[in-house]
Amino acid sequence: MPASAAAPAPRKNAIIAAADLPEFQAQLLGWFAQSKRDLDWRATQDPYRVWISEIMLQQTRVAAVVPYYRRFLERFPTVGDLAAAREDAVLRHWAGLGYYSRARNLHRAAKEIVARHGGEFPSRLEDALALPGIGGYTAAAVLSIAYGAPHAVLDGNVARVLARLGAIRGDLRRPKRWRELSAAADAPLPPAKENPGDWNQAMMELGATVCTPRAPRCDACPVSRWCRAHALGVALRLPSPRPKPKPVRLALSAAVLLDPRGRTLLVRQQSGHSALFSNLWQFPAVQSTKPAPERLDAYLRSEFGITAALAPLPRARHTVTFRRILLAPFLVRVPKLPLGVPGARTLRLAEIGRLPISSATKKIAASVQALPKSS
Repeated sequence: MPASAAAPAPRKNAIIAAADLPEFQAQLLGWFAQSKRDLDWRATQDPYRVWISEIMLQQTRVAAVVPYYRRFLERFPTVGDLAAAREDAVLRHWAGLGYYSRARNLHRAAKEIVARHGGEFPSRLEDALALPGIGGYTAAAVLSIAYGAPHAVLDGNVARVLARLGAIRGDLRRPKRWRELSAAADAPLPPAKENPGDWNQAMMELGATVCTPRAPRCDACPVSRWCRAHALGVALRLPSPRPKPKPVRLALSAAVLLDPRGRTLLVRQQSGHSALFSNLWQFPAVQSTKPAPERLDAYLRSEFGITAALAPLPRARHTVTFRRILLAPFLVRVPKLPLGVPGARTLRLAEIGRLPISSATKKIAASVQALPKSS
């Protein structure tokens, strides 16, 4: 459709005209049936497995989630297994996915589901929303896919699709605009008998694979003829980019203590930088604007009574949201590790993967393995 023939502006919260809805729905659902990716969680309507997938997929690429999803369900095949597990076991099987509050909330919610809902993910919206870590999007996704409940989802992919369909400008995440988009997402939702779960997945799939952020494939879009942004030639400019926080650069100087038996010490520090390690097990470390071996040395003396030489190890880069972190590890050989330190564990360096550790800690450990064998 040429720009001069753009459709009239839609009514408030009605991006697709009522008369066009049946054909719009048929086109999108038909495309989804033919083109959807073959993903593990699409082969089930088990609320537990749908829930696990939706939590894992938050802010994480599909390709990264697939192996974690399989391993996690192999270890915790039911909500009862998850509820009965120790938190460290849950975190260890989550390690590498990031945003570890998701795993902690999963564990807490599993306990509540077993205690209050008979071991079944609740089918009522208000009950689902009362669970730890469950917001409007996750509740709508699980209930629509697992139970066929008529709740529309609104995530970044769906919001982008709606913004382009309606040529909506401005910051989509502003509260008022997000509420309007939520209402707009509800409008084309088919009734429960027509499987709203497929509709929600089709909208998300369209945003993930065709109506992508930087290079939308309008020529492959099954609903492009209803898209005002495409008609106006502004699909590449919508949605409007959100201002990004300015990157913060910092350094973490970390001590890899090593005794003659190859054992090391990990801690769970409740400090200003513990969030950078997701409050998981980590090597003793200090945070500064640049590598600070003197501060690390003073920290080891005061906290652990350790006086030993700090040998620099290969550095590594690490990113946590807007933080750009220089990991500056130091090898500290000691005749014996300190004992009885609150919140500390000693184990062989080669076995630290038995504990839940972040990717930053793995990078620091790898710096020791990069040393020549004679070191």
